This record gives sequence, structure tokens and C-alpha cells, in this order.
Amino acid sequence: MDPSKQENDWAMITHLSGLCSAIGIPSFIGPLICWLIKKDEYKKVDLAGKEALNFQLSVLIVQALSVPLIFILGLGFVTFSVAAIGGLVYTIIAAVTASKGENYIYPFTFRMIK
Repeated sequence: MDPSKQENDWAMITHLSGLCSAIGIPSFIGPLICWLIKKDEYKKVDLAGKEALNFQLSVLIVQALSVPLIFILGLGFVTFSVAAIGGLVYTIIAAVTASKGENYIYPFTFRMIK
């Protein structure tokens, strides 16, 4: 397999692994594992892993802050839902972009891992 294709595939998998929350695994675990395993081998995976981790952690923080607002004001459901839908959409966009060999910078992201 072409090394650049393999690198692109790993970057794509790193982004897509954020969707593991659909099966009950915290969304940052998949990108964290991919990043730790392949960051030294592939520069694109290092960048994709940091981006995916920052984004998934940002979504998690927004959702965690939304839960109390659901009970207090009833408004947290909107914020929680927008974060969930945005998490899905931007993760797919990032994966498609990575599969083409391009780096993707997530919007609306707290940059905690640099």
C-alpha cells in the first residue's frame, strides 16, 4: 500500500473514531488511541489526532455544561443537541477531508492540546 494513502487512511480513521460515542465509548477515546499509536509514524495523524481530540473534548465540555441547563432553564437541550449534531457533521467533514490528504481544522474548538 502507498505510504501516503496509508497515512491519509489513518488520519481519516483518527477523525472517524470520534464517532465511537454512538456505541457508548466516550468520543475522545478513539482519537486518543489512534493519535498515541501513530503520531510518531505519520505527521498527518499527529495533526489529525490533536484536532480530533480538541474537538471531541470541546463537544464533551459543551454537552456537560448543557445538562444542568436542561433542568434549570430548559434551554440546555438545544445546546446539547446542536453540539451533538455539530459533532457528527464536523467529524464526517474532517474524515472526508483527511481521506483526500488534506488537514482539517475544526471550527468552534477549544485548543487544549497543541
